[in-house]
Amino acid sequence: MQPAQKPLESGTTAPNCVSEAANQQPHLVAVPRRCLRIAMVTETFPPEINGVAHTLRQMVHSMLERGHAVHLIRPRQGKKDHGTLTPQENLREQLTPGLPIPGYPGLHFGLPARGAIRKAWCTHPPDVIYVATEGLLGGSALSAARSLGIPVISGFHTNFHRYSQYYGLGFMAPVISGFLRRFHSRTDCTLVPTDTLQAELQQQGFGTCRILARGVDTRLFNPARRRSDLRAQWGLEPNDPAVIYVGRLAAEKNLQLAVEAFRAMQVHQPRARFILVGDGPAAAELREQHPDLILAGVHIGEDLAGYYASGDIFLFPSISDTFGNVVLEAMASGLAVVSYNYAAGRQHLRHGESGLLAHFDDAEHFRQLATELVVDPDIWRRLGIQARAEAETVDWRCEHDRLEALFLEFAQAK
Repeated sequence: MQPAQKPLESGTTAPNCVSEAANQQPHLVAVPRRCLRIAMVTETFPPEINGVAHTLRQMVHSMLERGHAVHLIRPRQGKKDHGTLTPQENLREQLTPGLPIPGYPGLHFGLPARGAIRKAWCTHPPDVIYVATEGLLGGSALSAARSLGIPVISGFHTNFHRYSQYYGLGFMAPVISGFLRRFHSRTDCTLVPTDTLQAELQQQGFGTCRILARGVDTRLFNPARRRSDLRAQWGLEPNDPAVIYVGRLAAEKNLQLAVEAFRAMQVHQPRARFILVGDGPAAAELREQHPDLILAGVHIGEDLAGYYASGDIFLFPSISDTFGNVVLEAMASGLAVVSYNYAAGRQHLRHGESGLLAHFDDAEHFRQLATELVVDPDIWRRLGIQARAEAETVDWRCEHDRLEALFLEFAQAK
């Protein structure tokens, strides 16, 4: 644990604590300026690489920049993990016991820690708690919060019930859905990234759901980072299509469909290459069965941005993601995206204008759209230009205004 230095008292005013966003957002309560003590509980955080970890990092840094005090609770990521955040005033990082997730290199899950969490919150009571994950650690935090009467907001980041179909456990989906429903219905509010998911969860009895969308760093993810040397390594000429996938290499990402779509694309563009950026339990099988595919491994930051920008077409076949930050990153990088009409694709792409949207879970339609797109370079370039323009309208700051207003609203209501 890295103790905070002189943590702000709850209710302290400060000029950089912005709350005007509450007056501009529908369904949010206007509240006076105040700095909060915010506890955030997550089973994943950088340097782990996934959408949830990325979103949580954005949340933490944004709340600190606005003058709020943050108490981050997460599992220890190995013996050498002594905290990943730079020590600073108003930040405490509490590490709890955790274990590696089998088959997922670099990922950990948290063990129960109700006693340690409750003790910490009795000593420094937070004004509001955000629980990002529904595992053992998240359950401990929810139980502790309820026993202390502290407002708790949860995030619905992962469709775990949809994972089961990819591992021969489809019969478990109703059980998993029931667990998730009970977990989130015990919180004061559940944050979801899209209006479609909000309607779905509320209909299923998840309780109050509010929308917290996602942003993208358009300075980092930018077509200007296109690298001719990287394309040359892939064996591509200027007009040869580079098809990109970025994400975990795992069954729940529907990678089999991505490979099938690429094979259909190759019929029309034999020189096309498929570059998969990421790692995961499916990597070895992909290498063995498809030796011509380029498995680039894990890349982050400017290096990752260069991989995106050096591509032409982005395939996102997932039906298990609640959002898909990679879709926004691909759009910002100027790629033509093929996605299902679902999650980030549904929220940000306009079919035929800034991307292509297949009917939900219609594999044949997905393959058809990918095949039609690869035939004409002018089409994928036009879609990529418009995708970039759409991405430039998406801003993390606006969403963090909304998040801050929600924290202020629920803290005041306690």
